[in-house]
Amino acid sequence: MVDKLDGVTPEELITRYPRLYHMAEADTWDSIRKNGLLSTSALLDLYEVEGTQRYAIESEHRPESIPISHPVYGTAVIRDQKPMSDGGLLRCLRNVTPKEWYETLNRRVFFWLTRERLLTLLNAKPYRNQKHCVLTIDTALMLERHVDEITLAPLNSGCTKPYPHPRGSDAFLPLREYPYESRRKKNDYSAIVELTVDYKVPDIEDLTVKVDHMIGETVLETLFER
Repeated sequence: MVDKLDGVTPEELITRYPRLYHMAEADTWDSIRKNGLLSTSALLDLYEVEGTQRYAIESEHRPESIPISHPVYGTAVIRDQKPMSDGGLLRCLRNVTPKEWYETLNRRVFFWLTRERLLTLLNAKPYRNQKHCVLTIDTALMLERHVDEITLAPLNSGCTKPYPHPRGSDAFLPLREYPYESRRKKNDYSAIVELTVDYKVPDIEDLTVKVDHMIGETVLETLFER
């Protein structure tokens, strides 16, 4: 996927992308600030989901969102994977299987590095009429606390439509290995596409500067602002 591994420093990343963005289910901020921002795998662990139900959520494609429940934590929703398909993955994956790819994605917490990409997702056909909880994160604080758990990707790893861009085991790289030098002249939309944190961000409230409920580009209400 990459021709050279030349790295990006935290300082360069913070300068170019001072804010990160995460789109969550509506009305989840109270749960997020209490339990942290969890990957799918971390949420399944918290909710003690096992067996065939867990396999279907974690290791297979999710065409629709899936609710899960727990006697202590209540109900949560595992988001769908509508922008991705088994067929698309079979055409683009290198050295990993679709099952391995789903499990790789489900272990990560994902952030966009530009508001433009956030709005692209908010305005995508499956989501444009739904209310979402949008977190705006301080990049400097995220790197200060979690740099060793962070990887970067040069593509939208959860999308295979309309074109399934090639991807494999080297899709997610730590800052020191990311091919920033060969991509830094691209616009902000494409130089780095995703920032991910392994498993969970337990201190997400400390890193968050603003939380909004949004439909498309419209801010319905601000739930939190630092």
